[in-house]
Amino acid sequence: MKRRIVFLAFVVLLCLWQLPLGLWAAAPSDIAVSGTSFTYVISVEEAVEAGLSSYMERALAEAAADPAAQAVIIEIDTLGGDVEAAQSIRKTIEACPLQTIALIRGGAISAGTYIAMSCDLIAMQPGTTLGDVEPRAGAERADEKFLSYWKAEMAALAEAHGRDKEIAKAMVDRDMVLEGIKPAGKLLTLTAQEAKEVGYADHLVADRAELKQVLGLSATVDKEVLPSKAEKIARILTHPYISPLLLMVGLAGIAIEIFTVGFGFAGIIGGLSLVLYFAGHLVAGFTGWGAILLFLVGIVLLLVEVAMPGFGIPGISGILCLVAGIIVTAPTLQIGIESLVIALLGSWVLIALALKFLTKRKFWNRLILNLKFNKEQGYISQKEDNNQHIGKRARSITPLRPSGIAVLEDGTRMDVVSEGGFIEPDQWVVISRIDGPRIIVIKEPTQNH
Repeated sequence: MKRRIVFLAFVVLLCLWQLPLGLWAAAPSDIAVSGTSFTYVISVEEAVEAGLSSYMERALAEAAADPAAQAVIIEIDTLGGDVEAAQSIRKTIEACPLQTIALIRGGAISAGTYIAMSCDLIAMQPGTTLGDVEPRAGAERADEKFLSYWKAEMAALAEAHGRDKEIAKAMVDRDMVLEGIKPAGKLLTLTAQEAKEVGYADHLVADRAELKQVLGLSATVDKEVLPSKAEKIARILTHPYISPLLLMVGLAGIAIEIFTVGFGFAGIIGGLSLVLYFAGHLVAGFTGWGAILLFLVGIVLLLVEVAMPGFGIPGISGILCLVAGIIVTAPTLQIGIESLVIALLGSWVLIALALKFLTKRKFWNRLILNLKFNKEQGYISQKEDNNQHIGKRARSITPLRPSGIAVLEDGTRMDVVSEGGFIEPDQWVVISRIDGPRIIVIKEPTQNH
């Protein structure tokens, strides 16, 4: 078992180390032409999560480093996502020295609205929406404490960019009333025209080309910063729903592999899941090799504990290293703890289901020993077998000092131990008692020759 786990740890490390270099490379940018000015275009699509934050940081840094860049258009079409990722993106946008324009071309809901409000200008295409920024905890509303914080956060963001903070609050608090705009009991969501009327949309445009014309950027060349292959994969692997799932399958697969014989399907699936979990976070820039090595050190320490009886320092240290490696790999402490808890609970369910499933299948017989030694099949314990000889006579055929060999009257040879000192060979003895595996004899009081 130890060899299998060591081999698995080696495979995980090797797979992470040998990922194709092309996968890690960023998508190539357009070749710059001397004298050309650029408008950088960045897309915010699908869920807002840690992988998107990493991509946005790289894309905006590339734009800021280009002396030919005139502005950055951030095209938004998202239904929201993770709050911490959205806050990270806000900091990145506000730190960009170039003018940033949010172009809402589908919907900027929840975290999408927060990102749009972080830009210097907001432009909306016909049929798009903005708002509904109520924080959620799963399917439920967030508690009052976080709701109050997020309401103040939205108000501060609106003030920082010269927008009406009351409108921002109404997007968060469904109980808030805005006369003529929002009744109580509903979250504020604005159409493009409504956003224009309340001062949240600076421009209503048909497309990017019209927006550039309105802003005086028509002479610039669009330069789209596309996610690299690695960033696309990392966005999937670091998704709030996918990441705990990978961890869960990884832990369950390794545990099932330990419980069964040979290096098989469960171990391969578990190892690959762990590779994907760590590789996704590594590519996204949320962790380094240190966290991965910490995880592997945890496995090694657990192996040491397996080799040493008792639950001691290596075992405890190994568990701590595994937990620390998983949590440090995550984008934030909260996400790391949540992912670990979900993974542990889920892996227990998977292990239970897998073992229950396997025990009902024929191939389970190849993994475990079903042979039973019981009385019905003619097997009895050595202690029980010897008990029947208590009181029987035997003749010593070797000196008993105090152990030696004696032969019963029926010819059965056995190892015996004398009670009461030395007994010479060819003496009659009596089996007085059985003490565990030992057969205790005493010299027969009256020798019959």
